[in-house]
Amino acid sequence: MADPLLHPNGQDPLDETLGRLSKKPGVRATLVLDRVNGAILKTSGQIAASKPRETPAANPFSSDDRAAAGASAAGDERQGAEELAALVWNFVRAAGGLVQDLDADDELKLLRLRTKKQELVIVPHTKFLLVAVHDTPPA
Repeated sequence: MADPLLHPNGQDPLDETLGRLSKKPGVRATLVLDRVNGAILKTSGQIAASKPRETPAANPFSSDDRAAAGASAAGDERQGAEELAALVWNFVRAAGGLVQDLDADDELKLLRLRTKKQELVIVPHTKFLLVAVHDTPPA
């Protein structure tokens, strides 16, 4: 029996959508979060931590420092994705509450948050939240 979540070509529609999104100009990263608890289901691209961690000055000639820097960069990216996921999930919950307070028969369909540095496009689905992080073009 065929998997109902797969397209006839055998590709997961979510992976297909993420692939299409990540190829759009200016898209730096994508995330898929669980709608219930905000857990990260999938990510692509680079997501930097919003608050830089303080690290002691490293010796630029030490190979141990370069290896540690690579491991630290991966940890920073994971931390950045987790921070962004938590912030987005709380934002969507607050926005959904606002919509329900305004009209109990209405529902949240799309959120766009634009700052000087980036834009977040958030598409709520019944099972997940799709997030695309765009670079904001200079004015």
